[in-house]
Amino acid sequence: MSVETLLTFNAGSSTVKVGLFERTATGPRRLARAIIDFRHDPLTFRITEGPKKIDIALNAKSGDDLTEIVAETFDELAKDFDISRIAAVGHRVVHGGDAFAGPVTLDDKTIAAIDALTPLAPLHQPQALRLIRAVANTGRGLVQTASFDTAFHRTNADFVRRFAIPRALFDQGVKRYGFHGLSYKYITGELLRTHSSIAQGKVVVAHLGSGASLCAIDGGESRDTTMGFSTLDGIPMATRCGAIDPGVLLHMLGAGGETLAELEDMLYNRSGLLGVSGISADSRELLESRALEAIEAIELFTFRIAGEMARLAGTLQGLDAIVFTAGIGENQPRVRAGVCERLGWLGVELDAPANAANAPIISSPKSRVSVFVIPTDEEQVIADETLSVIAGVKT
Repeated sequence: MSVETLLTFNAGSSTVKVGLFERTATGPRRLARAIIDFRHDPLTFRITEGPKKIDIALNAKSGDDLTEIVAETFDELAKDFDISRIAAVGHRVVHGGDAFAGPVTLDDKTIAAIDALTPLAPLHQPQALRLIRAVANTGRGLVQTASFDTAFHRTNADFVRRFAIPRALFDQGVKRYGFHGLSYKYITGELLRTHSSIAQGKVVVAHLGSGASLCAIDGGESRDTTMGFSTLDGIPMATRCGAIDPGVLLHMLGAGGETLAELEDMLYNRSGLLGVSGISADSRELLESRALEAIEAIELFTFRIAGEMARLAGTLQGLDAIVFTAGIGENQPRVRAGVCERLGWLGVELDAPANAANAPIISSPKSRVSVFVIPTDEEQVIADETLSVIAGVKT
């Protein structure tokens, strides 16, 4: 198949990142980057990279059917690019369960299998499915593929994936899956390209954004991660709680009088940095605030990240490097410093000026553990995997 251009959709809970790529001899190269923001009324289509950088108000309305939004997206891209050359559309799908170990072509069977996993990722899975169906509804007849966040963690041992609950439940799918796999795959590739010896060693990557997790990587493969059965587990996030004593949940459903829907809303939307601070889910606002609640929220955030890094170093039985990535990890020196100060006993020592400048390497020459800041690019991984699928190449 002759492939000229690829389009990618990276669906979040409130935004969709869009990437347009052309095929080159060395793989997909980005032509444009955009974002559809559902938090605004009217919806906005923001082109952030390409021949122009503008905000466009969309006529389409948000809803269960995104066909009009996707159609407008194609129309806006057509003003600067020949979209008749688009040969395939790749989607990020958060949860692949045990059904998907790598990227796939989307058809009725695979879409139904993805839909069946919606209860495990209620914030993200429905949006990806709406986009998949919307692209099909535009009538362009485009091949569509899916790339899964969970696939990168299929190299975790069974005992790592287990909860200490009856074995039958593991066989029924109640296990730790892990997420942010596309980001971790990209970071692993960048490390291999720029610091190959470190990429072959023991690395903990911290993907710190609105959603946040850590991954222990050994020789380029995932060995352990902080997110588990759902995207709620692990470290605190913008509005999600992270790990919590299940006795708290039993209490809230029992003596607390909460309904299941109320509890779910609290855990996904009213916890994390927002819940602890009572001020904002945005770490930038909390770092600027002098309120004790804001200070405590950031302190809890960095405390839990450092604690999980130490645990993952135990999984790896050593630690050669730490990588910070995603919005917070790439751009907030105070968060990185707060984490690394708690890991001095592991030999982690930052270069303060380098950290303040968001430099690629922020560890001091004396540090026993190298510390990097590497921007992630999930859309590039989606494009790479889309090309591999339609070219019939396994990844």
